[in-house]
Amino acid sequence: MGILLLLTAVIFEIAFAIYCIATKQNHKKLKNWIRITVFIVFVILTVSSVIVWSFCWIMLAFLLFLLAVYGTVSLILKKKNIKQYKTSTIVWKSIMMILIFVFVLSPVIIFPQYQSPKVTGEYEVATATDTFIDKSRIEEFSDKGDNRIVNVEFWYPKNADGTYPLLVFSHGAYGIKTSNSSTYTELASHGYIVVSIDHPYHSFYTRSEDGIVTMISPDFKNEVEDTNKGLYSNEERYNIIQKWMKLRTDDMNFVIDTILTKTKSDNDPIYQHINTEKIGVFGHSMGGAASVLLGRERDDVSAVVNIDAPFFSELIYNKADDNFMASSKAYTTPLFNIYSDDVWRQLNRTPVYVANKLNNKQFEGAYTTHFKGAKHLSLTDLPLFSPILANILQGGKANIDKYYCIETENELILKFFDFELKGIGHFAPKETY
Repeated sequence: MGILLLLTAVIFEIAFAIYCIATKQNHKKLKNWIRITVFIVFVILTVSSVIVWSFCWIMLAFLLFLLAVYGTVSLILKKKNIKQYKTSTIVWKSIMMILIFVFVLSPVIIFPQYQSPKVTGEYEVATATDTFIDKSRIEEFSDKGDNRIVNVEFWYPKNADGTYPLLVFSHGAYGIKTSNSSTYTELASHGYIVVSIDHPYHSFYTRSEDGIVTMISPDFKNEVEDTNKGLYSNEERYNIIQKWMKLRTDDMNFVIDTILTKTKSDNDPIYQHINTEKIGVFGHSMGGAASVLLGRERDDVSAVVNIDAPFFSELIYNKADDNFMASSKAYTTPLFNIYSDDVWRQLNRTPVYVANKLNNKQFEGAYTTHFKGAKHLSLTDLPLFSPILANILQGGKANIDKYYCIETENELILKFFDFELKGIGHFAPKETY
């Protein structure tokens, strides 16, 4: 819709300028009526939900309101057009208005309206946020000596009437806790309580319950970028990866332990409806790697979904060869791997994916699926929320329908957790979708 509105505004400004030049008049009165009409139409479209109101529309709404007020005042005062007609003035005003419309419509273009992926469960889904303070850890990214704060958000069945498995999600590097909201919603609609974690300073931004916003750490961002560029030695890379994994799993362990404690002491319905005997973890990219590690470390985790991540926890650095090798310890927790083209092509040729190889005997029981044509961020909601940003961040447009990709992914994750945590159905995913 943003592009359509911009094209409409550009065509109108050019057409009106041509009309003024052809008639050699300013037509100020006509333009004032048009300004008022456009604002009224915008209000009607918003009230009727043709335009779904969000932060993206604020600048355009403010601009149209100002233009409508200006037009109304001009008409009421019945100001005569004392300005002499000048072609150059008409042209420059038209150019300026086009540039202004480009500016105010840019958020709408970057974050367009989109149809939410289908939700197939019987439960209406509610959400809630919370902030947990880990008194056992000092925040390493700050020199204030404060305890680490972890922000979470829950997706859960509204008007719940039983207990439901707990699923814990960890986002990727630069991600946010809402990165896979469609997945959480689909799972919650089928009787799961999903909690997604914002990892402070690893997340692009996170907001606590008291309104404090924490942005991504520049040091962490530089580490990720330099690692991807190959600027570290293999030993340095291994140590950095383990540091990332420790912070991630410390956060996830803290959140799970806090929730388990609250199920015994907190009367909030969210906690009282959690089945503490059924816990699954899943994550995207770096969060997927942390989930795999948690599946190895915790006895109470019964199922793991790895979305497009290397098995960082299964790497061993061989100093003699200056290279990575896979752990020889069997992985026993049920695991489901979902890969995009970006990762699939690296499984047999990139050292940090050595443990992900399909012939790794330690993961013989794992399920693995490849979404052909998908890129790394296709397995999140970002291509829906902002196609432009997704294409920039992942280096191009994916060759897969974005709704097919996310809805199929959500369906598979649901079926996996249903099978492993609820004993429902049979799980046999195809090798390629």
